[in-house]
Amino acid sequence: MPRPLIIVESPTKARTIEKFLGRRYTVAASMGHVRDLPKSQLGVDVDKGFEPKYITIRGKGEILKDLRKATSKAAKVLLATDPDREGEAISWHLAYALGVDDRSACRVEFHEITKDAVNAALKHPRTIDQHLVDSQQARRVLDRLVGYNLSPLLWKKVRPGLSAGRVQSAALRMVVDREEAIVGFVPKEYWSITAHLATPGRGEFQARFYGEQNEKAELNTSLDVERIIAGLEGAEFTVTSVKKRERKRSPAPPFVTSTLQQEASRKLNFGVRRTMRIAQQLYEGIDIGPGGQVGLITYIRTDSTRISDLARDEARKFITEKYGKEYVETEIREEERKPGQQGAHEAIRPTSVFREPDSVREYVTPDQLKLYRLVWERHVASNMAPALYEGVTVEVAAGRYSFRASGSTLKFAGFIMIYVESRDEETKEEIELTLPEMESGALLALQRLEPKQHFTQPSPGFTEAMLVKSLEEKGIGRPSTYAPIVETLLARGYVTKVERRIIPTELGKVVTLILREYFPNVVSVEFTAQMEQRLDDVESGRLEWRDVLDEFYSSFAEMLHAAEERIGGFEIQDDPTDVPCEKCGRMMVKKHGRYGEFLACPGFPECRNTKPIVQQLDVACPQCDGALVVRKTKKGRTFYGCSNYPACTFVTWDKPVARACPDCSAFLVEKKNRGKIVLKCSRKDCEYVEELEPRGETEE
Repeated sequence: MPRPLIIVESPTKARTIEKFLGRRYTVAASMGHVRDLPKSQLGVDVDKGFEPKYITIRGKGEILKDLRKATSKAAKVLLATDPDREGEAISWHLAYALGVDDRSACRVEFHEITKDAVNAALKHPRTIDQHLVDSQQARRVLDRLVGYNLSPLLWKKVRPGLSAGRVQSAALRMVVDREEAIVGFVPKEYWSITAHLATPGRGEFQARFYGEQNEKAELNTSLDVERIIAGLEGAEFTVTSVKKRERKRSPAPPFVTSTLQQEASRKLNFGVRRTMRIAQQLYEGIDIGPGGQVGLITYIRTDSTRISDLARDEARKFITEKYGKEYVETEIREEERKPGQQGAHEAIRPTSVFREPDSVREYVTPDQLKLYRLVWERHVASNMAPALYEGVTVEVAAGRYSFRASGSTLKFAGFIMIYVESRDEETKEEIELTLPEMESGALLALQRLEPKQHFTQPSPGFTEAMLVKSLEEKGIGRPSTYAPIVETLLARGYVTKVERRIIPTELGKVVTLILREYFPNVVSVEFTAQMEQRLDDVESGRLEWRDVLDEFYSSFAEMLHAAEERIGGFEIQDDPTDVPCEKCGRMMVKKHGRYGEFLACPGFPECRNTKPIVQQLDVACPQCDGALVVRKTKKGRTFYGCSNYPACTFVTWDKPVARACPDCSAFLVEKKNRGKIVLKCSRKDCEYVEELEPRGETEE
């Protein structure tokens, strides 16, 4: 008897589903897209309503031949590509290539690859959603119109091999704008005065200068500080009020694509590409021994924090059994819907909360375990009760001046027993201090006054996590595009990564300069976000996709024509160095490649000598007479090694500093601890830790 044929993209997903269904179905993989616009030409007929010219992707002919053969023998065909806009388009192309009627109930969606979910989805096939397809077509054609018209212009005016894109160029502008703001930032001086105070028999605490005569005052110069300290001479420090209040801290919602990428970057040091590759493996299926092959997490490209009632009930049952009923969240938190959000999707969560990370440890790779644990903990914590704190604010009077101290005590741990969301460097860290008990009217003993000078700091350069967060906040791109945006900017040499910071190269700055002047809409963050919204309107059926393209292209064509006539030639000069080429004697120049900057001989092609750029630290190697230098692994991770390698093989992942540990004389290294930089002894058996001075406040 002929069996139904299910077509998915991935062989791994096909194998997982086949094990669930046994011999009732045949499952095959398309290996992703099978049709696309041709690479050798524009492939869009602008004069015929932006009609796209699709061709079979090179190398997919044999796959389609096998799929057609399987289709001819099948009782029916079910297209089960990913449940998003791109997956819908792949199903539409497959239907066309295989002769399947796209108006028939041929489309199924698997939001998680588990036996129950797959069987439930097979009971509810539907027709292909043409609005979703049209939205993806509009995006594909729009990106082709921008890329295939702007890229040749950049080749001609700047350098061969360059590219521009509707979304990548807006993202590049964000990076360039941030770098310009950092370079042009003018620090502002400010001061603080901390009073170290003692309560009668109850311990010491610190209070910070607040103001004069109960009005907040700024300390902008050392003269302000000297005046305050002189005015405090002989003053009594008295507690004027002690205010206590209960404060709740709610857990973060379960992961969406962007927050998973951000948290994996901050907690696991995973790049966005690495995160999505591992997440895809966890979604498609892992063989967990007696449990068989099963998807461990739900679909990974989503912008919805919603979870199903079944998943919520399961999480609450697990929390009750594991931690007690008091740790279960009693209120269902409403999801905050954003414009264009795909509400049909769930958040990223484990397919079973009872499948704890340690239970699959022996079946997964270390990276898979780290990411699965992150998803599992976030999901469990999001269904737990808030943490409760008792907050205390103490006001202290000293003559006509006032000081304040704030602290809190944890009363009920709630969700933080499981998981606490990390924070990037643009978010101020909350510091939970415990203050001694005191009453209003109590006299305090002044131990010392500590004045300190500070300077405001610019917003830090983007990390991958911070860039993804900004892209999401500004409405640029969608869950499936965040990783490709970052990859493209790095691959084109428009940005580079320096100690996890994304820095624009000279090439990236020149490209942005040209596009900003001659194609303001292409690199406009606001315009790009508006276009994303219009594509969402196509998806919902409110707009016709060809109308959106026509509206964009009419003004774009005019800008393109003007730019062709007005843009002069740009020449990007390589940065000279004082390093001689050992083969021909010329002074080498800095160039940028896929893996960052390197030194090259300017005599190319006669002399092809290249060498890596070695950044030397002012730190001696602890094992020989060499110096420590910055090195990178093949995957771009920074480490520190001896300049005498291979004679000396000393390496460390932590950044060394030119100071010895006061306890054991070993070298100190920089470490991150709760968002702060601390110095720790490099010896594991030495517990010396020293907090570094704060680097000032961020001025937005």
